[in-house]
Amino acid sequence: MATGRFYLYILANRPKGVLYVGVTSDLARRVAEHKGKYVRGFTANYGVSKLVYFEEYGSILEARSRERALKRWQRVWKFELIEKLNPDWSDLTEQIAL
Repeated sequence: MATGRFYLYILANRPKGVLYVGVTSDLARRVAEHKGKYVRGFTANYGVSKLVYFEEYGSILEARSRERALKRWQRVWKFELIEKLNPDWSDLTEQIAL
């Protein structure tokens, strides 16, 4: 089992707009890929590139488990989760650029 830093993240195109929930081991790189539209499909098609929420985990299994759970959540629950830590729906990309 791989250990390290793994991230669950939520992207949005605007406050309370289209959401995307994903998992990665390199959050800065993955967000840059979404912003550059290098990731074909859903996020590029809907302009979903604003990092509005993320959580860090010590294993990919934990991160994927959380991802599966959040993908089953109602939209309003996701909005509430985001707004607890990011009430203005700010782009958090600068917080992860190290």
